[in-house]
Amino acid sequence: MTAHNDRTRRPFVIEEAVAILSRTPSTLDALVRGLPDGWVAANEGGDTWSAFDVIGHLIHGERTDWMPRARIILEDGDTRPFEKFDRLAQFAESEGRTLPSLLDEFARLRDANLRDLASLPLTEADLDRRGRHPELGVVTLRQLLATWVAHDLDHVMQVSRVLARQYSDEVGPWRAYLRIISGNQG
Repeated sequence: MTAHNDRTRRPFVIEEAVAILSRTPSTLDALVRGLPDGWVAANEGGDTWSAFDVIGHLIHGERTDWMPRARIILEDGDTRPFEKFDRLAQFAESEGRTLPSLLDEFARLRDANLRDLASLPLTEADLDRRGRHPELGVVTLRQLLATWVAHDLDHVMQVSRVLARQYSDEVGPWRAYLRIISGNQG
């Protein structure tokens, strides 16, 4: 089976990536805006994140990760390493904020970043240009942009899982059928 016919993998296509990236803010907005505070603050125990924390994390990424790193790749290649990303910055940056204000800011920042990305006349050769991640080493612009998409989807899934798990005990025997709660693949 060729990669084109493989329904489990896709090659990176920037227009398809943008189609997903442009939907993340409205997807999360529809999922969590207006929920009672208990749902928004809920997590999976321990040091896990709530929906509120995830939105703050996505905002921090919009400011410091995806497009700033793309610019470094395009301007400096792998001669200048990326700044280290603070995965926990949202806890200080989101303190005292409301969920609606975070959702609105995420949507504004994402729109601006996608406009910035669209302004770059990227070629296939540009997508193969290299940058230097502080921990992973050499990466390509294609990998960075594909990761942006997968990262979004990972956090959409995380928010959905956190919300669903709030009813883990309430679903009774149906738990066995609910992969989002049981953790079973399917």
